[in-house]
Amino acid sequence: MSSATTPSTATYRADHVGSFLRPKELLDARASGDPHLREIEDREILRVLAKQKELGLEVFTDGEFRRGGFMTDLTDAVEGFDTHEGVARSWNAATPAAGTAPSAVRGIVTEKLRQTRRLTLHELEFLKQHSPGPIKMTLPSATQFPAISYKKGISERAYPDHHAFLQDVVDITKRETQALAEEGVSYIQIDAPRYSYYLDPKWREFLRAEFGEPEALLDEAIAADNACFRAARKPGVTLAIHLCRGNNRSQWYAAGGYDAIAEKLFSELDVDRFLLEYDDERSGSFEPLRFVPNGKTVVLGLVSSKKPELESQTELLQRIDEASKYVPLERLALSPQCGFASMAEGNLLTEEDQWAKLQLVVETARKVWG
Repeated sequence: MSSATTPSTATYRADHVGSFLRPKELLDARASGDPHLREIEDREILRVLAKQKELGLEVFTDGEFRRGGFMTDLTDAVEGFDTHEGVARSWNAATPAAGTAPSAVRGIVTEKLRQTRRLTLHELEFLKQHSPGPIKMTLPSATQFPAISYKKGISERAYPDHHAFLQDVVDITKRETQALAEEGVSYIQIDAPRYSYYLDPKWREFLRAEFGEPEALLDEAIAADNACFRAARKPGVTLAIHLCRGNNRSQWYAAGGYDAIAEKLFSELDVDRFLLEYDDERSGSFEPLRFVPNGKTVVLGLVSSKKPELESQTELLQRIDEASKYVPLERLALSPQCGFASMAEGNLLTEEDQWAKLQLVVETARKVWG
């Protein structure tokens, strides 16, 4: 099926991954089970929608304020996970001050999945009423769940292997992407950090030991995400995938350039936009971008959502120019490398820092693309 760029795709030169830092009142309300949680969410979402408009962004999210993390829209809507169980995950930080990152998701699959409600409808209804412009809805990649939620010795009672488990998650995600497209959402983004396992030798060995040959697993992952994208393929709908190397309390879990998987990933994923992490040396060079086909946009994640220091616009302009040697400038855009709060606890910077970084993204995009 064609991945031709839709008219809307070309307009989003300043982009953002989706999540924003939660205010303390919202975090406290969720933690305490405050009966007024929904009212607080509504108020804070209205505030960040207005802020996005003020900054000059042209596509809008609710900051994922109704979620405990970027994946919980699925786990909150589906039964079959034991939330008292989790798979240990090691994180890395640039500074010891970052402390310990919370688990990205708690929930081991112990029963066949049973969906109890739509994944994002409760978010979308409010956005459709109040968003000042086109809506971006984010969903976790189905490929996230086998590595995080399938635990050998426990999960076999529900699924004989991770392949069968993945297929059920794909089916749930496909229904959601199709529904979003039919409901008029113009930008659907799948967040897929798990591809970073194929970039880092340490995690490639983990995949081989736990699940099988990485090459076959990569083919399976691309097929899984493509099934979800193709269910939403519709004129006027921009489909995007966000690839990063972990983002949790300013910490990360993988390193390595896109070189190892670039040709296969960029040529086979049926998307309009690739949102790529490029904020530090862990991301490698721009050379793998030579494999991005015509008609697809690369959103350069050059601004860090992990640290408070504001980037130099001069350096951003230089890096955009460097990337344009591999992808024409008209098929590039700019964003932070990840969300500011992939988990509700958020990264180690202030809301003021967050807005300053997004303002820099918008101003730099205007300078480059007008």
